[in-house]
Amino acid sequence: MNKSNSLLFSGLLLATAAIPAFAQAGTEISKTPKLPKAVVVIFADDLGYGDVGCYGADPQKIPTPAIDKLCKQGIKFTDAYSTTSVCTPSRYAFLTGQYPWRKEGTGILPGDAAMIIDTDQPTLPKIMQKYGYKTAVFGKWHLGLGKGKIDWNHSISPGPNDIGFDESCIFAATGDRVPCVILRNDKVENLDPNDPIEVSYKHNFPGLPNGKDNKDLLKLMWSHGHNNAIINGIGRIGFMKGGKAALWDDEKNADFITNEAIQFIKRNAQAKQPFFVYFATHDIHVPRTPDKRFVGKSKCGVRGDVTVQLDDCVGRLMKTLDECGLSNDTLVIFTSDNGPVLDDGYADNAVKDNVGHSPSGPFRAGKYSILEGGSRVPFIVRWPGVVKPGMESKALINQMDLGATLLALLDPKAKSPFPDSENHLLALEGKDTKGRDYHIVNSSAKMVGIRSGKWKYLPAGTPIRDGINGLGAKMSRAPEGGLLIDLEKDPKELNNLASKHPDIVKHLHNKLEEIKKSPVNKENLREYALLDD
Repeated sequence: MNKSNSLLFSGLLLATAAIPAFAQAGTEISKTPKLPKAVVVIFADDLGYGDVGCYGADPQKIPTPAIDKLCKQGIKFTDAYSTTSVCTPSRYAFLTGQYPWRKEGTGILPGDAAMIIDTDQPTLPKIMQKYGYKTAVFGKWHLGLGKGKIDWNHSISPGPNDIGFDESCIFAATGDRVPCVILRNDKVENLDPNDPIEVSYKHNFPGLPNGKDNKDLLKLMWSHGHNNAIINGIGRIGFMKGGKAALWDDEKNADFITNEAIQFIKRNAQAKQPFFVYFATHDIHVPRTPDKRFVGKSKCGVRGDVTVQLDDCVGRLMKTLDECGLSNDTLVIFTSDNGPVLDDGYADNAVKDNVGHSPSGPFRAGKYSILEGGSRVPFIVRWPGVVKPGMESKALINQMDLGATLLALLDPKAKSPFPDSENHLLALEGKDTKGRDYHIVNSSAKMVGIRSGKWKYLPAGTPIRDGINGLGAKMSRAPEGGLLIDLEKDPKELNNLASKHPDIVKHLHNKLEEIKKSPVNKENLREYALLDD
């Protein structure tokens, strides 16, 4: 920890596993934030930088009053990133504090993949548990389950409960992938033992229809790739047999996970138990299936409607915190796993209905791309009593920095066990507008660049996807000599300045290689008792 942070926390009464964190809440120490009774992280899915009002969306087209209110009550970060431009690796990095390109197998996972987080690996929820917080995850998981071939009809381990969550109520992967069931802790909910589940990502089961050959059974037509099993009238990726009683209701999923989170908040508030919630929404990922009360609530078709539904979920969680008397004692963070996409496999008219809306805001491209639209995301921090309302920060931060940052808040003398997470508590407090010196930008293990200050550098040959649809995007590569962008003057990344600033190119290229080769600090892991010898 640097000297300034050591001074900042010199008088803080340390929380311990034996003492509930909220017991320290009344301790007022100059310039030191009190420990929150609750931490709520809201992780939206495929929500772009420009998809909500406080980041530039037209509220007449897509109203997001709850998210906009959250923004007015806290800090709006303009230079915050998801760790990659796709979902699985971003979630992996958020929970582990490790760049996903450091580990094999962290790409987009099928629904029957083995879990990619090792049970002895340091995680954010383990940290929160250690300091007395009850932990829970609700919604999209997409980090794999079990160790090998999954038997969906029995307890599945390892899972969320094995890497730091006391409670979990999750979708195994995504709404467009089988199995289309909800798992509570380590078991499929509502499963009839006489109707066992079978899943395959290789072949269909005899006698079952599929989206390619049985289009008449579809209520939502696919545009590409989503034509395997038909579940609830929607074609999916992968095949599934059985589990009829356990199938989710697509239109009710948003309400379901929100209600689960609300009950968790209420139980722990009543028990005066500090808690940590990872609320991973399915919205606004495909298939976009809003509840009927949200249909037509935007002027941008179904993609806009599910954004309104997402906003409603956020509003309900904030209302619950208020009703439980926790609004002023809860650190709330709102963000998205990656940038936006319009057509991502279903013919839901997302492109036609976009009507001039700019999901990526001032940036180019979106999901899957190494361009700014792929991973520059909304990042809002509401922290009453610590953060002044209505602030805006240009601090360069990454979602995976929450691990080291929250640890610094809970125990300023502890060494972080996270290999790539950085402590930016001062940025979250609004006291530091610089943030990271360097941020690695990537869209896959082989597409890695670096940002420092206003500069972004992509090595020669880096694949560049320019588009906001799942297929059909224009592909190019960074030219010989690399691509150097001044993001302050050129947010759309159109002007290559590499030839004008060879010194900056050399520095960033060398720093990128240095970071890529940097080892995991195993001594810190052992010291913090999160890694076995």
